[in-house]
Amino acid sequence: MLVDLNEEYNRMGLPNNYWQLSDVNRDYRVCDSYPTELYVPKSATAHIIVGSSKFRSRRRFPALSYYYKDNHASICRSSQPLSGFSARCLEDEQMLQAIRKANPGSEFIYVVDTRPKLNAMANRAAGKGYETEDNYSNIKFQFIGIENIHVMRNSLQKMLEVCELKSPSMSDFLWGLENSGWLRHIKAIMDAGLFIAKAISEEGASVLVHCSDGWDRTAQVCSVASLLLDPHYRTLKGFMVLIEKDWISFGHKFNHRYGNLDGDPKEISPVIDQFIECIWQLMEQFPCAFEFNERFLIHIQHHIYSCQFGNFLCNCEKERRELKIQERTYSLWAHLWKNRADYLNPLFRADHSQTQGILHLPATPCNFMYKFWSGMYNRFEKGMQPRQSVTDYLMAVKEETQQLEEELEDLEERLEKIQKVQLNGTKVKSKASEPSKYSGFSTSDTSTANTPQDYSGNMKSFPSRSPSQGDEDSALILTQDNLKGSDPDLSANSDQESGVEDLSCRSPSGGECAPSEDSGKDRDSDEAVFLTA
Repeated sequence: MLVDLNEEYNRMGLPNNYWQLSDVNRDYRVCDSYPTELYVPKSATAHIIVGSSKFRSRRRFPALSYYYKDNHASICRSSQPLSGFSARCLEDEQMLQAIRKANPGSEFIYVVDTRPKLNAMANRAAGKGYETEDNYSNIKFQFIGIENIHVMRNSLQKMLEVCELKSPSMSDFLWGLENSGWLRHIKAIMDAGLFIAKAISEEGASVLVHCSDGWDRTAQVCSVASLLLDPHYRTLKGFMVLIEKDWISFGHKFNHRYGNLDGDPKEISPVIDQFIECIWQLMEQFPCAFEFNERFLIHIQHHIYSCQFGNFLCNCEKERRELKIQERTYSLWAHLWKNRADYLNPLFRADHSQTQGILHLPATPCNFMYKFWSGMYNRFEKGMQPRQSVTDYLMAVKEETQQLEEELEDLEERLEKIQKVQLNGTKVKSKASEPSKYSGFSTSDTSTANTPQDYSGNMKSFPSRSPSQGDEDSALILTQDNLKGSDPDLSANSDQESGVEDLSCRSPSGGECAPSEDSGKDRDSDEAVFLTA
C-alpha cells in the first residue's frame, strides 16, 4: 500500500509511553465523522473520551494529528466546545490535561481557535463557543482570525472575476486582486500554521486546534503546521500521506465543499484549494525544500473536482466504507506515483538545509511577499507569457543533460572497442613482419616478389606444415575478418586494422593520383605481408 497511516504514525514514534492507539471509536460509535483508529493520551480513559465527545460539536473530541518526537510536543485537533456562556464539562477538562501530561517538557498547552473572536463569541449565543481559561487549568488561549467558508467562497469569486477581465490594466488587476481579499486569507492561514510550528519547535508546548466543527480551518492549519515542522511532508509520498491523514481520514466534507453532488450551494467553499496554494507560496519562498513541483499541486487540485478517483469522494471514512469506494474506484496516489517523474522538482536537494529542518518563515509580512498564482488561475489563458514555466524549462535541461551523458557513455564504450581492435591489428602486423621459420623461405624471398605469380611460385616451395601451425596462422586471419564484420562502426578502419593500406588516392584537384615508380612494388609487398600472415 502506497499510503499507510499506521506506518505514518509509526514513523512519528507512536505508540509510546505517552500516546496509545484507541479503539473507542470502533464502528464509529462515538463520532461518525472520525476514523475508527485514533491516537489519544495514555492517561485518557474511555470514560474521559466519551464524556469529552458529548461536550464537543459533532462529537469530535480532541485527538492526535501530529507528534513531534524531538521534544514530545503534539498537535491535536477537535471541534468547538458546547460551552455557551457558562457550561463546562469535567471530562473535557480532564482530556486537555491528559494532552498536557503527554508532553513532559511543558507545563501548559496552547488552545488555538482559528476563527475570528467575534464569530466565536456569536456562537456562544447558540450554546457553543470556546474554552474559558478559568475552567481549564494550564492552558493559553489564542484566537487566529481565519474567516468562514462563506467569506472564502465570495473572495474566490471576486478574484476569478478579476482573472476573466478582458485586457485589464495593471492597476485594475492589482486593485481587483486586493479588493477580493484572497491573499489576505492565504496569509491568515499561513500565520496560524507558523504560530503552531513555533509553539511546537521553539517553546516545546503542545497545541489543540479547532474551529467550529473541526473539518475546514482546522485541517488547513494542522496540515500547514505539520509541513513546516516535518521535511517528510515536503516529499512526494509524504505530501500524499499528509492529505490522507488530515483531510481524508479526519473527515473533510469533500462532497459538500466542492459540489461533487447536488446540494446546498452555500456549502461550497475552496478550503483545500487554499491549503494547496499555501504550499505553493512556501515553494516560492523555499525552492529547494520540496521534492515535488507546481504541476503536482495543480493536478491534485484538478482531481479534487474531477471525481475520476475515489480519494476525494464522500465526506468521511464511514461513508467510504459503506459505499465501498476503495474497492470500486482507483486511487489518485497510485496514478501520481506511477508518473512521479513528471512531478519532480529539479531544484530539490536532499542535503539542503531547507530540506532537512524546519521551515522558518519571516514573521513580518513585508519580508514574505505573497504572490498571485498565475499557474493555477490563469493556466487556461492562452495569452499568458511565458508559456513555459521555469520548472518545465529546468526539467527539459535536466533531461537533455541526462541524454547527453548517456550518449557520452556509449561513445566511450565504442571507443574502447576500437582501441582493442587496433591493438589486436598491431599484434598481427608485427607477427607478419617476423622472419619465417620455414626452410626454403626467407624474408628476402618475400621482399623480391613483385607479382601474384611469384607468390604462387614461392608457395609451391613451402614445406608441409603441421595442422596445428596452419590452424594457428589461419585463426589470426579469421579473427581479423570477424572483428571487421562484427562492428559496423569499425568498417571504415578495417583496412588499417588488418595491416592493409587504402590504395585509392586522389589528387587535390579531384583526379586520380599519378602512379609513382614504386607504386606496384609497394602494393605487392603489402599483399605479401597479408598472405604471410
